[in-house]
Amino acid sequence: MTSFDTIVMVDWSGGSDRGPTPKKDAIWAAVNRAGLAEEPVYLRNRQVAEDWLAELFTQERAANRRVLAGFDFPFGYPAGFARALTGSDDPMAVWAWFEARMHDSPKGNNRFELAGAINRSLGQGKGPFWFAPPSVQIEGLPANKTDYANPFAEKRASETRAKGAFSCWQMGGAGAVGGQVFAGLPVLARLRRQFDAAVWPFEPLDRPVAFVEIWPSLTVGAPPEGMIKDAWQVTEVARQISALPPDRLAAVLDVTQPEEGWIFGLGFEQELTAPPLRNDCFALPPGVHWTPVEDALDLLRHRLAPITGIQTAPLGAALGRIAARSVVAGRDNPPLPNTAVDGYGFAGARDAGVYELPLVAGRAAAGDAPAVVPAGHAIRVLTGAALPQGVDTVVLQEDVVRLDGAVRFSGPVKAGANTRKAGEDVTKGQTIIAQGRRLTAADLALLAATGVAEVALRQPLRVGVLSTGDELVEAGAAAQDGQIYDANRPMLLGLLGQFGHVPVDLGRVPDQRETLRSRLDTASRDVDVILTSGGASAGDEDHVSALLQEAGAMALWRIAIKPGRPLALGMWDGVPVFGLPGNPVAAMVCTLVFARPAMGLLAGADWSEPQGFKVPAAFGKRKKAGRREYLRARMRSGQAEVFASEGSGRISGLSWAEGLVELPEPAAEITPGDMVRFIPYSSFGI
Repeated sequence: MTSFDTIVMVDWSGGSDRGPTPKKDAIWAAVNRAGLAEEPVYLRNRQVAEDWLAELFTQERAANRRVLAGFDFPFGYPAGFARALTGSDDPMAVWAWFEARMHDSPKGNNRFELAGAINRSLGQGKGPFWFAPPSVQIEGLPANKTDYANPFAEKRASETRAKGAFSCWQMGGAGAVGGQVFAGLPVLARLRRQFDAAVWPFEPLDRPVAFVEIWPSLTVGAPPEGMIKDAWQVTEVARQISALPPDRLAAVLDVTQPEEGWIFGLGFEQELTAPPLRNDCFALPPGVHWTPVEDALDLLRHRLAPITGIQTAPLGAALGRIAARSVVAGRDNPPLPNTAVDGYGFAGARDAGVYELPLVAGRAAAGDAPAVVPAGHAIRVLTGAALPQGVDTVVLQEDVVRLDGAVRFSGPVKAGANTRKAGEDVTKGQTIIAQGRRLTAADLALLAATGVAEVALRQPLRVGVLSTGDELVEAGAAAQDGQIYDANRPMLLGLLGQFGHVPVDLGRVPDQRETLRSRLDTASRDVDVILTSGGASAGDEDHVSALLQEAGAMALWRIAIKPGRPLALGMWDGVPVFGLPGNPVAAMVCTLVFARPAMGLLAGADWSEPQGFKVPAAFGKRKKAGRREYLRARMRSGQAEVFASEGSGRISGLSWAEGLVELPEPAAEITPGDMVRFIPYSSFGI
């Protein structure tokens, strides 16, 4: 079995206790469950780390979750060492040997003395281990490699392929892993025994807990500014493994190394570090010159995937955010059978006739502990109260005559009348929020009612907006003849906020290719997506499409749409770029039709199609065949009016309109009263 629910990555240390304040070069761990990343955990020493891991494994097994735990030190030694040390080729015998002889405490351990003892027994005191601290002399442990002889290979087969790998024989010094092995294997041996863990690649991974050897330096680069490198590495490695589809994880784990072990991900570095989107994700099929709107939408739908991270947040911070995974109810709603009205409760149905039942003392109100009502008796109940034991039916107080110590009412009354069953709304374990849903206030009520206090959310998508063109000036600035005010940037920034993304103003750049290149370089480090307007066609001054073409990651989509048509799509340093037309009307239409659902996918939401309505036309139009057209429109007296001019430079029509009338590709002659599809702006989320 190569499917795991929980990924744990641990950056180990052979040093002494590092104190309560998180520090570098200490033990750090990170947990990722089904793509949900937890905050990295600082573990001050190996004893704390062992206890933390044992508690984590216990918790995961109790929840029936399979765990893959990675550690950044060698699980084995070069061929021949195991037999020389233990008399067996089994690497697990080496683990047991170290567990029996390694003496460890938060303040220090005997790793150097143990290395010297091994050298004296195997290598006449000249190896295979080397490096002793300058302050001490260890018999049989060379301080350096001046007087050193190693009867075994210097590195394992995997280490000869791993760039920058240190030899496991080096016991100390910058980058050394020898001390980590001595201090780590005894811990793993105990945890393996306690949790019946499988060790890769020595054993089949058919148990609830599996240990693998992982070196973060293979696939993780520099940390974000201000973050401790060890904390960043464990978090990023756990994310990389969690993102692997089961078939690719199986391929990475398909290794046979019976003695030396192997480094997880070796040979798969590019796949593990690959960005969520490929450079060719926007490429059109060969031979495509004009793309129908529906085909363009299908390409976006099937080629894009979430690029945002995942975090856990309380309900108070969840409104408008996207659920990163499905949420199940924490308990039934209602949790207990209860009364739907104020009245009197008793057991069983009543046929036609008049009934008089003695009342028990007290009453049942919402929040009260359920009472016990004897057979043939009634009790006063208030709306929302849990039904007492012995009550399954309620009669309204308006239908009851209150007597001294009794109530009288007329039948018939059905069993279960005026009550609610436990779980009749939602049952515990039922999926109540689907992955990819943008949470509403009503969703928060449902989550709270079923006992869910925190949810896994996608981090907000940061979208940068950049305007290009020598002709643009800022609104309110002095404009020369031939210059226009930049209307696209404030429009697009406003749309992004309404879509639920984080808009980032990247300003405007003139028609200078190097200036644009520099701005894109800077922006790609700060945002998840870039929207540009202008320069998206193929003319001399269309620098957006030209630069994307130079980067080898551009597709100029000529879409059969009006207004619109040119749409440059590409990647800049791993960041998706939507090159929108410079015309404001075309820029808005292309944003609503193409960029909005595409950015939703990138943000982790479901694909969103705007809801349209068939309404009578209040206009006439003769439409040519070939392009899908979007007319600025509004509803008046139950009919769709369209803006007087179809000119795509008429910005006033965008403000005048309340939505769009969509006319399909075939030729058509529309007369007043004909049914047309009207899409209100609200269907686009604005």
